[in-house]
Parts: sequence; structure tokens; C-alpha cells
Amino acid sequence: MSPKSGAGPAPRIAPSILSADFARLAEEAGAVAAAGADLLHVDVMDGHFVPSITLGPPIVACLDRVTDLPLDVHLMIERPERLIEAFRKAGADWISVHAEACPHLHRVVQQIRETGARAGVALNPATPLDHLDLVLPELDFVVVMSVNPGFGGQKFIPGCLGKIRELRERIDRAALAVDIEVDGGIKVDNIGDAARAGADVFVAGSAVFESPDYRATLAAMRERLPRA
Repeated sequence: MSPKSGAGPAPRIAPSILSADFARLAEEAGAVAAAGADLLHVDVMDGHFVPSITLGPPIVACLDRVTDLPLDVHLMIERPERLIEAFRKAGADWISVHAEACPHLHRVVQQIRETGARAGVALNPATPLDHLDLVLPELDFVVVMSVNPGFGGQKFIPGCLGKIRELRERIDRAALAVDIEVDGGIKVDNIGDAARAGADVFVAGSAVFESPDYRATLAAMRERLPRA
């Protein structure tokens, strides 16, 4: 199965389905696609690594059937190596795991790559970038968490902007083709700050799905992004 890439130089916005109305999941996925989303972000939580429990491969498979958007599956779970193949078979195009959950991070990154999905590593706000030292050249993207994971609707932690800047410097200095995805508290009034710091992909949950007009909200976000 070839992944729906979603890769490219332009800034990309990835609405997080966690904030959608789960009673109308297919309709919500279609609505953000029609409104101009670039990816669909899927938060997978296990009740152990983070407090909440969300969804598993069957829901990802359902989403894959109803949208042409690449599925950006963020595994906020313990021992993610057990489920990477299942999520890829369900339709995950991008798969990220948390450095904090992977004692053998390089091995897990290689496992993702072997499935054909784009491979990513997520870092919690307090986790230093040094955790990426041995795996950064193997990655397609890094997820910089700008909230502490586990719940939707949290406020953006401004100190994460410096982390994004430092990561962008490392990536550019090494001439790597690695996207920076920022996840948590992204809204119209701060997406531009994250972009100027060096982020390429912006996960927005409640800012999109709790707005009365998805298209207008996504358009307003794009207006705040620096133009090439």
C-alpha cells in the first residue's frame, strides 16, 4: 500500500480529529477536507502513556475509507512497536511515536520506515532535542508538542517556540529533509509565530472543529502563515 504522502514544501494544516464530533466522524472528515485541510491528524491514546483513551486501528481504517487526506497518526501509547503494523495496514500514512515511550527509539523508527509510512518522533514539551541526536537523519518529521499530551483544547506553551527554532537550525545545518510539526494549542492568533519559528505542519483541533465555519478558520490560519 503506497502512502498518501502529504509531503511538500508548502505549510500544511492538519485538523485533529480528536476534537471532531465522533457521532459524525465521516462527515467531519469530509468537511475539513472540503474546507482545505492538507492532512488529517489522528491522536491515538492508550490511558497509560497519557490519561485519556481514544481510538484504535478500526477507526483509522474507517477514516481511510472516507477521506483522501493523508492520515497523520500520532501514537501516544506505551510500546508502540506492537501496533505500528496494524495502524499502517489500517491506512496510516504518517506515523509518529514518542521518544519518551521508546527505549529502543532507532529500532522503532526503522520499523515505521519498513512499513512504507512516513516516520516521525514526537517530543513532549519538557523533553530536550538531544533525544533526537541518533535518529534525526532517519526521520521524515518531528512532532514538537506545544502542550502536555493527553487532552484536547489546551493552551499553547510559548516556550516551545524556542525549541522549534533550535530544531529548525539543526535540520537546516545538517541539510536534512525533515518536517517540523507543531501539535497543541494552535489557533489563528499563534500559528504565524510557530511558522516563523520554523514549523512546517500545524495540528489544530478545537480551533477548527469548534469553529462555526471550518473553511473560514483554515483560510484565516493560512493568512497568518509567512509567504514564500
